[in-house]
Amino acid sequence: MKDLGNLKYLLGIYVFKSKDVLLLNQRKYALQLISEVGLSGAKAVSTHLEFNYKITSVEYDQYIGSSNDLELEDATTYQRLIGRLLCLTITRPDICFSVQVLSPFIQHPKTSLWEAALRVVRYIKRSLGLRVLLKKGTESTKLIGYYDSDWASCPNTRRSLTGYMVKLGDFSISWKSKSTSQ
Repeated sequence: MKDLGNLKYLLGIYVFKSKDVLLLNQRKYALQLISEVGLSGAKAVSTHLEFNYKITSVEYDQYIGSSNDLELEDATTYQRLIGRLLCLTITRPDICFSVQVLSPFIQHPKTSLWEAALRVVRYIKRSLGLRVLLKKGTESTKLIGYYDSDWASCPNTRRSLTGYMVKLGDFSISWKSKSTSQ
């Protein structure tokens, strides 16, 4: 074994540690993602998804006879982008919901889904400074859990949506939202 000194980078995550603070961010990774997608010159947006944005599957569009939103010819670009966004959620819990909404369509992505994923990247461009900040404190050992559900609210399947979040002190340590069968 070899001592490499204080930890600075780990799996693309910048780590800053002081006496009372631990800071984690992926600014370099986010800048690389923005550049690879080709949005370096694009205008940033203040929200990660449009308000009341309805996402539908290819099967649903075929069922209702809609043909204005075509399936992408090459699904790998969408799959790669969603995978990169998933990696970014480690230090960016603000985009977790958007990525969770876009990821079920990874096998058959449509043009509208690609545009929605690019909007998430444009949101990241606006908020590059966001990071996870962990502080020492007296409340750091208090464990709090939240749970919520919404009956039959998924527009595609009419399944119920549930979600939870667990906090240790002021910091989120676990969260998930999912569609459940009725």
